[in-house]
Amino acid sequence: MVLKYLFALFLPGFMVVFFTRVAYNHILALVLTVALIAASVYKGYTDSFLLIVVDAFSLTVGFYFANRMMKRNKKQS
Repeated sequence: MVLKYLFALFLPGFMVVFFTRVAYNHILALVLTVALIAASVYKGYTDSFLLIVVDAFSLTVGFYFANRMMKRNKKQS
């Protein structure tokens, strides 16, 4: 159970940053990650409200870092 919360804390944020690097668009990366989390909720892997809150927190932090990364890349170009 602790492993679920640990993964929920780090993986969604990492996925947003990774998809931003692949797609060069942080909005698209956020949408893809939310879709993957929604699919896991639909399948029943997310079984508590606290787990959803931890996922949302990680998404927010990942989106923040992806946004900073995109701004930094635009500034260097």
